[in-house]
Amino acid sequence: MKYPHFLRLPALGLFFIFLATSCVSRQEIVYFQGLEKAEAKMQEQANKSLKIKPNDLLTISVAAEQQDAAIPFNLPVIGVPAGGDQIGLTVNGRQQLQTYLVGKDGNIDFPFLGEIKAEGYSQEELAKNLKGQIKRYVQDPIVNVRVVNFQVSVLGEVTRPGTFDVQDDYFTLPQALGMAGDMTIYGKRDNVLVMREENGRTTHAYLNLGDADVINSPYYHLQQNDVIYVEPNAPQRQSASYNRNAGVYISIASVLVSVAVLLTR
Repeated sequence: MKYPHFLRLPALGLFFIFLATSCVSRQEIVYFQGLEKAEAKMQEQANKSLKIKPNDLLTISVAAEQQDAAIPFNLPVIGVPAGGDQIGLTVNGRQQLQTYLVGKDGNIDFPFLGEIKAEGYSQEELAKNLKGQIKRYVQDPIVNVRVVNFQVSVLGEVTRPGTFDVQDDYFTLPQALGMAGDMTIYGKRDNVLVMREENGRTTHAYLNLGDADVINSPYYHLQQNDVIYVEPNAPQRQSASYNRNAGVYISIASVLVSVAVLLTR
């Protein structure tokens, strides 16, 4: 009885054929290829800082050398009765401030000053604007603004998918992937989806992290509630469709091939 030619190959030969057909190219794995060219054509944006949007939650604290003078410009601290030391209270080392909700009109209702435009400003810009108005009543005020609902969700082929709180107002796609433990070896690096809510509608882009020109994409710098999805590559998609007994079948086939090789010697 004659067996097909591939069954007569030595087992070592089959092993090397497997290695040769399973190699992955550098282009499929390495991030930011061609970085020098991307940097040369990079357009400097006016301001990459996070911009405040409707439905954002803000904490705003106002302090001054004379703390009593700043109290009218602060919301009551959580758990502090009226007339208490609202500026000085901290819990676990952090001040417990109430939040301002940015309305659909982009405004917040600020103590003493009334409605203040917040939409479109960065945290630093809004703080500067408030400081300019408060200094008419308080000498040398200190104003701190923070967006407290800055979160991003990272899904798909990453080590630790989930939703992550962001402390900084300058946050990029690689930083988000880093918080999620980076992509697994099965993630498609050339087709990373970023979804974003803008002006009441969802926009999206597919980014190629293997190409350094990704740093010029407006979706490279993330915004509040962005969702990142890392698609599985072709081998991973194929493995998902395998029968759960495929491993058993492959083992049986391997034994049969080994027996066939021995019989042909």
